[in-house]
Amino acid sequence: MREKTEVVADPYSDAMTIALYALAPRAKSRAELHAQLLKRGTDAGIAYQVLDSLELQGLLNDLEFAKIWVESRHRQKKLSKGVIERELQGKGVAADIIEEVIAEIDDDLEYQMAFNLAERKYRSCAHLDERVIYQRVQSVLARKGYSFDVTQRIMRELLAS
Repeated sequence: MREKTEVVADPYSDAMTIALYALAPRAKSRAELHAQLLKRGTDAGIAYQVLDSLELQGLLNDLEFAKIWVESRHRQKKLSKGVIERELQGKGVAADIIEEVIAEIDDDLEYQMAFNLAERKYRSCAHLDERVIYQRVQSVLARKGYSFDVTQRIMRELLAS
């Protein structure tokens, strides 16, 4: 009769597997990945070892993550600096990294993106009452995180043309 042997899992290997699977769909911040490892029952010490190893291998980099996030959210979703900054804070990215990547967003480009967004909305409802047009344009800009001042400036430009 053969004796059954129990295979004891290596906690470090398990944590590394969890981390790699978590990174497969999209890049994550160190804090996000740390939270995910803890949620899956990984010991905090092992989680830190795995995160350090991933950083050394170049698979985990908060600066690169933040740059990619800014690119995606600003250019594709047309979100304002403020919204992107809050999203990065929520993802646990360090304040100095957030400051660095947000500073790379050109103010004029951001304004132009907001203007283009507002102009498209304006054209789609130009046949309506001016008050309704203003509300709709303001709503679309507010959802993207643009300030009241930016909205006012854009509306003056749109109504003047």
